[in-house]
Amino acid sequence: MKKLFCATFEGLEAKVVSVEATLTKGLPSFNIVGMASQSISESKERVKSALLSNEFKFPPKRITINLSPSDLKKEGSQFDLGVALLIALNSSEYKLDEYAIFGELGLDGSVKENSLLFALILSLANQDLITQAIVPFESLEKVSNIPHIKFLGVKHLNEAMSIFKEGAKPFTCKVKDIEYPALHVKGNSYFFLQEYPSDFQEVRGQEVAKRAALIAAAGMHNILFEGSPGSGKSMIAKRLRYILPPVSSAELLDIAKLESFDGKEPQFSPLRPFRSPHHSSTAASIFGGGTHNAKIGEVGLAHRGILFFDELPHFSKSVLEALREPLEDRHIRISRVNSKITYATDFLFVSAMNPCPCGNLLHSQLECRCSDLEIQRYKNRLSDPFLDRIDLYVQMQNVTPQDRSSVDSKSLHVRVREAYSQQIKRGQTSLNGSLEDKDIEKYCSLEEEVQTVLEQAVMRFGLSFRSIKKIQKIARTIADIEASDVIKKPHLLEALSYRRR
Repeated sequence: MKKLFCATFEGLEAKVVSVEATLTKGLPSFNIVGMASQSISESKERVKSALLSNEFKFPPKRITINLSPSDLKKEGSQFDLGVALLIALNSSEYKLDEYAIFGELGLDGSVKENSLLFALILSLANQDLITQAIVPFESLEKVSNIPHIKFLGVKHLNEAMSIFKEGAKPFTCKVKDIEYPALHVKGNSYFFLQEYPSDFQEVRGQEVAKRAALIAAAGMHNILFEGSPGSGKSMIAKRLRYILPPVSSAELLDIAKLESFDGKEPQFSPLRPFRSPHHSSTAASIFGGGTHNAKIGEVGLAHRGILFFDELPHFSKSVLEALREPLEDRHIRISRVNSKITYATDFLFVSAMNPCPCGNLLHSQLECRCSDLEIQRYKNRLSDPFLDRIDLYVQMQNVTPQDRSSVDSKSLHVRVREAYSQQIKRGQTSLNGSLEDKDIEKYCSLEEEVQTVLEQAVMRFGLSFRSIKKIQKIARTIADIEASDVIKKPHLLEALSYRRR
């Protein structure tokens, strides 16, 4: 018996699969066992054609391929190359288990990649389950962004066989350097883009909203914009993406992995993701799901970026209530009969809404056409437990002809990077908006005078325990923006001004 290693996905994490082969006496046959999916069962015909096209004669034996562990469902075409090598080299003494082997075979023996190969190998690398691998040549440039792994690229089945038969030197590629501007803090590099296709310079007026957007970006604090139609809510939300904090090399690879899951070609760019589902989207599309296999949804694809809900009250009640878990715990668990997966949801939640169904309630000139009952029903779509997960509440100002541009995205991004540097220098492993309770006590401590002000606010406004912690985290971010080592009274007062009224 010979064996080699490949992998498959279980949820969002890769699992190592041992591919074993035996050729025994009996009626000639070719079987693949071990909970193989339809795509793997079809690989028998691809493997047969690839071997026969390259002058290999099938032995008149019973060929059995086993994918272990047998209780794990396997999917994908990445097993083709390994299965073909096991059959072709079964009678030799070559050691095939020194490499993890991935590749789909064409009928002529050409080795091709599949769409999830990068995400599969990255997941193995993050678990320290792989050190060297044979991959399709066309995947070589992409997977070489993953550090600490030796990759050999092959274009054809014969090239893969020659690695073991003749010790041939296949195509290799060195780990690429990340060629983006970087912020260097405590010996680590954090990468960012200096391109602003949507610029805050295009937003006129709305000084309070732009200040709140700066705070939200610097600490990754959830934010809600409320205002009349056309006041600039969506404009600001879409420009937030370009001033978000830098990313580490590990985060950059995570973003590329999510692009693979979304069916896109990984760009390896420090531009964080921006997901904006329509309010008519189903719960399964937003949170993930499926009849047999739980798939990733919008909240998972927004990890390390922005999830934007426009027209917030128009989302279904079930979606908004289910959103409380990923907003609070920064992860979500999807359970189905056949699969259960947990994935990270550490994103900046940005939302926008009108003050009433017609949108004119806060307008100084236009008349609101809504009755008190209609307004109350509209407001009641958002429950207090859901709203308690929002850090910053911003009421948009009226648009006037005198409004002018006051700041551009480049200058805002500089301030975000400076605040980010402050947080990293303190030794934080997460940004202010994601701090745990024990970290709040450590990094957001208040002086006696400032603590007194907070206690007075708690008594006056009836703040919940969660609201108190959020105000402390916002005040910490404001202090970072102002380059202050301690939280001062003005920082706390400004944080209180963004509370929900």
